[in-house]
Amino acid sequence: MNAVHPLFSPVPSPTEVSVPPFAVVPGRQVKQVLDGEETTVKGIVESAYQLHAEGRTVNPASTFLRFPDRSTARIIALPASLSGASRVDGLKWISSFPANVRSGIPRASAVLILNDPVTGYPFACMESSVISAVRTAASAASAADWLSRGRPRATRVGFIGTGLIARYIHTYLRGTGWSFTDIGVHDRSAESAAGFRTYLEQSGAEGRITVHTDPGQLVRASDLVVFATVAATPHITDPSWFEHHPVVLHISLRDLAPEILLSGTNIVDDPDHCLRAETSPHLTERLTGNRDFVHGTLADVMSGRVPVPSDRTAIFSPFGLGVLDLAVGKYVYDRLAGSGELAVVDDFFDELSRYG
Repeated sequence: MNAVHPLFSPVPSPTEVSVPPFAVVPGRQVKQVLDGEETTVKGIVESAYQLHAEGRTVNPASTFLRFPDRSTARIIALPASLSGASRVDGLKWISSFPANVRSGIPRASAVLILNDPVTGYPFACMESSVISAVRTAASAASAADWLSRGRPRATRVGFIGTGLIARYIHTYLRGTGWSFTDIGVHDRSAESAAGFRTYLEQSGAEGRITVHTDPGQLVRASDLVVFATVAATPHITDPSWFEHHPVVLHISLRDLAPEILLSGTNIVDDPDHCLRAETSPHLTERLTGNRDFVHGTLADVMSGRVPVPSDRTAIFSPFGLGVLDLAVGKYVYDRLAGSGELAVVDDFFDELSRYG
């Protein structure tokens, strides 16, 4: 599914419009559809990026709900609209409560609402933590692929941050053709690092697995570096760690000091979205007073408009676009609808007669 979706179909006439049935899609069904579909989902995400670059999406700025009594917690709303064959509107509502980890439950939880673009009625509520992780991992795998072209393919990968997102990124790298002779692991939590190592061993990952206590040692030993932390401010500040010019997937967005970004080739998903909310690119813009350090978007790289030189560190910093969640969510919905497995809530909508 690498081709860009065709233009959206005409809006039906008023006589053809009806209220869609409403379905609830639990996480079990989401995983059932997406497991083993890494190549397909990567293509879906790349198509969504291309549609976005062509101006055929609507992707407003995310809205952050923060709490004065819970400074580390937040809930984010990502509204979006996607054209193409999978035309759909919707909203991702995703929370991040880092304190959950101490209780043994995941930091993030999410739902995705899909809206009918003709009537505006919501037609699905989907568990979306897996959808969010999958679209993030597919985006990372795509960036690893495109930013590596023109340089030797990485055989040594390092993960800084070892939670759910790191696990999915590893799965998507393997599922889209990557293999590694060495896998480095670092996390401020020794327990998390050990757990990720166990996951790697149980997944059958090839190559030597090394847990690093020093993140600098991991970076220097890796051709491909994945940042998937919950860092709120930059904690990687030494540009000399990157003198071997690796490909860096800066997924968590707030790990790298501006000096590191200024020494590399910076690719983002969308500059207006990425350069806000105290991200590393946002701090770099504040420092320099301009956006000249941003060389282009991943869609620019895919189209050949922006080259990625091999003699500079290549850094991908994606803010995370709601249109990606819609694209993956609609794929899951369509697969379940086609197989007759949707759990429809009868009579979810009431008062459907305008005049009673």
